[in-house]
Amino acid sequence: MKQLRFSIIFFCISFTVYAQASDSLKKFDPTRNPFDDLKSAVGLAMEVNKRIILDVGGEWCIWCHRIDAIMHNTEEIKSLLEENFIILKINFSKENKNEKFLSQYPPIEGYPHFYVLDTDGKLLHSQNTGEFEKEKDYDKEKFITFINKWKPVKN
Repeated sequence: MKQLRFSIIFFCISFTVYAQASDSLKKFDPTRNPFDDLKSAVGLAMEVNKRIILDVGGEWCIWCHRIDAIMHNTEEIKSLLEENFIILKINFSKENKNEKFLSQYPPIEGYPHFYVLDTDGKLLHSQNTGEFEKEKDYDKEKFITFINKWKPVKN
């Protein structure tokens, strides 16, 4: 009975994270609690053997919208991300800078910014996404190289 209860609770949490992760790919939400969201994301990541990308930015940020576009509209990038990562948007805006949450990571040079976390939530890499820029967009090949470098090793 305990195992059934645990499975039901875990399913509910996983579904909530999945739903939030799907929604969060669309918007940065200043009302979200990043500590709770990360805890849920780690639980799901460990279950499905995916790493986590903390995508830090805001709705005010044009480059955040541009990176969202390449992540959603470039099939190869979209597939690689869905297969290997849980994307968790972390809001940074005048409404909520999430300073306490972000203070546990290296300083951010500009937005958007990625932190790559292992399945257990341990920081692996801090990525300035400006390195992916090409003119007024992002370079597909640089982005794919980044994904391939940091995706988890699958058995």
